Parts: sequence; structure tokens; C-alpha cells
Amino acid sequence: MPSGGGEVEPVLGDVDHSVEAWSMSQGGVIAYTVLGTTSPIELWVKADDETRQITDFNRRWKAGLNLRSHERFEFRSSAGHTVEGWLMRPPGFREGAKYPMVLEIHGGPRGAYGYSLMHEFQVLAAQGWVVVYVNPFGSGGYNEDYQAGLPGHYGEQDYADLMEAVDHILERFPFIDPGRLGVTGGSYGGYMTNWIVTHTDRVKAAVTPPRISNWVSMFGCSDIGWTFGRWEMDGLPWVDEEKYLAKSPLRYVGNARTPTLIIHAEEDYRCPMEQAEQFFTALKFLGVPTELVRFPGENHDLSRSGKPKHREQRLNHIIRWFRGYFK
Repeated sequence: MPSGGGEVEPVLGDVDHSVEAWSMSQGGVIAYTVLGTTSPIELWVKADDETRQITDFNRRWKAGLNLRSHERFEFRSSAGHTVEGWLMRPPGFREGAKYPMVLEIHGGPRGAYGYSLMHEFQVLAAQGWVVVYVNPFGSGGYNEDYQAGLPGHYGEQDYADLMEAVDHILERFPFIDPGRLGVTGGSYGGYMTNWIVTHTDRVKAAVTPPRISNWVSMFGCSDIGWTFGRWEMDGLPWVDEEKYLAKSPLRYVGNARTPTLIIHAEEDYRCPMEQAEQFFTALKFLGVPTELVRFPGENHDLSRSGKPKHREQRLNHIIRWFRGYFK
């Protein structure tokens, strides 16, 4: 957009990738890094309306893999807004076959999925599973109302969007087996995983990495508890205790029937260890199939910047859990 105002014109107009960083010279040459759905980050340059790729660091790595692209879909939610999502088919996909599906839920809560390589999704698809990911109500990147309406209303329209996404997918893609649905996600995605398993039994198995189980204890134990909790719950726990409890999955854990694997980093101060322990203890007490896997020396970013051996172990635990219930 011109500095004096006017029409917005796309400079890097392709939509099948995401631009992670960019810099512009005084002469108008743009250097930028591109992350594609099947390609890690590479450097590109745009000059005189022509673009060219400068690096190809990952050529040999990609040559030995069968990376999967995704299919975009959208649907109109019960609230009237458009929900955007993507579906990834497994390698060797065969028409007429039935496949398990894993629903991935992003963190944030105002994160968003898009056109970028997600290593975990590729790993899950490689197991022969369909991977689905959507941007429900509260996600960033759309408009202010879409993301600003979430505080005080967790587990409402966001939950509805996720369940309606599953409905839409099952109707549109008949190759998905409705009896073999899984759900997972970290941080806010872990919160919504906990919310789903305490509000429906349609999911065959769940994996919940770092998450909020109890907003009251989160307020006092998290490194951002008193700021995040006050904003997201629109109140204080000693004044609005009922509001905090009503939005805590732990309150509804008596409804849980879904086998749930809990993964947590012991040095996660964002979603503290006690959040995992509370949910695990409750599920164990109720006789719901569950395990708690703890990773020492890791923090909230285990899945992204944890020790390589722990990141591999984490993925293997996820695969093991889903595989056991997708038989």
C-alpha cells in the first residue's frame, strides 16, 4: 500500500506458501524466506517483477521423502462465519479404502494454520492416517472480531467449529472412517483436546501435550497466569471463581471416556506440570485409559526446540497411542 494511502496490492501474491521473513533494498529488490507445504525454508529474491529461488538447501533431504501436500476446504459455521481448513491424505492413498483421521488443533489461542510445512503432520500422514487441521473461531489472521471474541467464551464457538469441521469432513470425504477419529494439539490445542474428550465420546483416542486443565490453579502457577488468566477469563479467580471453573476441562472430567495420552515437559512454566498431573489423576481415578509421559529438562517448546531425542520420543509416543486405538 502506498504510504499516502490507496489500494492494497499483493507484492508476493502466491498463496501456496508462507513468507517467514523479508527485507527490501532501497532499489526495491525484496529478499525473503519461503516455507512451503512440502518444503522447509529457502531464500528467494524478487526484482523487477521476477522471482527466483536462491537456495535449495533441502533438495537432498526432500528427495528421500514422500512429502504430502494438503487440500484446502472451508465451510459455513452454525454462527455464520467461514471456517478454513486443510486435509492431508496419506502416502499411497487408495480410492475406496477407509482411513483413520487425526484432528490437529493449533496453539495460541490466536495461532493459525496455513501454507507451511508441519513436520508432525507429515509423520502422522506417513502412518497411513488422514490429518485435518482448521482455524476455528478465535484464530488469528482473519479479522478482529473473529479472534477477539474468545476471551470468556472458551469451549463455546471454538468447540462448535471444531466439531462442525469433523461433520463437514466426514460428509465431504467418505474415505475417512468415523469410528477411528483422533484428536491432538498443544497449549491451546491441548486445552481444546481436553475440552473435547470431556464433552463428547465421538473420538476414539486423544493425545494432549501441554494444556490447561484448571484455570484456577493456572492463574497462580503459570509464568503468565495472572495476566493471561485475567484477560482470557475476563475476571479474577477469587471474584469470578465460577467462571474459571466453568471453563476448566477438569470440571467435566467425569464425562470422559476417551483413552487419553498426556505428554508434558517438566520445565514447562507456561502450562505447568500440575495441569497434566490433575487431569491424569482424575482420568486414572475414573478408570479411563490414560498414560502420563514426562520429559525432564524440557519446556513449553518441546515439540519445536526440544532435544532431538526427546522430540523423536514424543512423536513415537503419539504414534504408539493412536496406532493402538486405530486397529
